[in-house]
Order: sequence, then structure tokens, then C-alpha cells
Amino acid sequence: MAEGAKWYVVHTYSGYESAVASAIQKNVDNRNLHDLITEVTIPMETVTEITENGPKTVERKVFPGYVLVKMVLDDMSWHVVRNIRGVTGFVGSGSNDAIPLTDEEVAALGVEKHEVTVSYAVGDNVKIIDGALSSSIGVVDEIDMERGRVKVIVSLFGRETPVELDLDQIEAVEL
Repeated sequence: MAEGAKWYVVHTYSGYESAVASAIQKNVDNRNLHDLITEVTIPMETVTEITENGPKTVERKVFPGYVLVKMVLDDMSWHVVRNIRGVTGFVGSGSNDAIPLTDEEVAALGVEKHEVTVSYAVGDNVKIIDGALSSSIGVVDEIDMERGRVKVIVSLFGRETPVELDLDQIEAVEL
């Protein structure tokens, strides 16, 4: 049943995000609702704050007061989430409506990580298959799997130029 699960945004009291997320997860475990509620997450970002003592890296909530829940929306799952202490409701058009996030919104939030496998490595010759430099040939200089980016050295107007692209914008070629 979990294949129909969608991401929903749950509004909470500010500062209660962690308590709400753990309470939802505990309810799911206790009631064995893993097929209805598959994931609970609080979007976080890592930022570097400059303080008197120097730079400090901290985790910060991207959307304070909100928790994301991937679930199959029915009366049972709605009731479980809605009746957690600290939950004020689902984000939607009405008090009892819950509108799921679109695929584009989920991708923009980076909530679901899609694993990308590449058929090239640093030093390999590649062909750019998308974008302004489409069909150009270059050499892979760096691969950043975490950001989903690759740096390719391309010869433009007789000069070696680094170009940063998405992992799926290039493919390996044999020269």
C-alpha cells in the first residue's frame, strides 16, 4: 500500500518539530502502520555561523514549525498524525484538507535523495549531452556526488575551460 504514499507538510508549534516527528514515528511503530506512514523528516541545512570565537558549523531547520510526512492519506493515517500533541494541522486549503507536495516541490526541497550512478570517473573523456555546450567533448576534472555536480574541462576557443554540470548532463565516450 505504501506505493501510493505522498509527502505532506504538517504544521506544528514552533520548537516542537523534533517532538512531533518522534511522536509520529513512535505511533507508527506501536500501531504497526509502516505501510501507511513510511517516512517522517524535518528538513535541515548545515550552515556556518561566524561568531566571536571563529566560524562554527550548525544544523538549522529549513522550515521552523513544519514536519514532512510521507504517507498514504486515509482516515487512519490522518487521525494518527493530526492527534499528535503539538500538531496544529496539515498544510492545505481547509482545516481538514491535506494537499500533497508535487514531485517538483519534493525535488526542490531535496527531501528524497535519488541515487545517481555514473559510468565515468575523474580523467575520463565525456560528451556533454545537454545544455549550451551540447555535443562538446571534455575531460572529467571533479565529481561531487553529494551536490550531484561534475566539473568538466572543455576546450573553448583554444582554451581549457572548466564547466560545472549536473551528473546526468554528460556521458562517457571512447576516443
